[in-house]
Amino acid sequence: MKKLFTILSIIASFLAIILAVLPLSNLAFVPAILALVFGFIAFYLSKKAGGEIKKIIQFSFLLTIIALTLTIYKAVFTKTEVANTEELQTTETKSEEDAIEELEEIDFEDAELENVDL
Repeated sequence: MKKLFTILSIIASFLAIILAVLPLSNLAFVPAILALVFGFIAFYLSKKAGGEIKKIIQFSFLLTIIALTLTIYKAVFTKTEVANTEELQTTETKSEEDAIEELEEIDFEDAELENVDL
């Protein structure tokens, strides 16, 4: 049972590290909390069995703390800015007008579609 929770803790902490460095770093809180819970359960079971605490459990705690630190840093210091949408709308309308002009220039009368079998 202790091995199961240790493995789950390591997997969750690696997932938290991976999510912490991605742009959607706020998702890293869930696996980080799970890694802490699984790590504490493995720590408790290790203490209860009377054996010494494995280094892998401590490594899991270290990875989880690093992931939480990165996530909190990115949450505090990253600002989301909305760009100027007026420029986007003007370029969109201009490209729409250009497309309409190109379609009007195409001459469909020259194409011979009478002999085509459908």
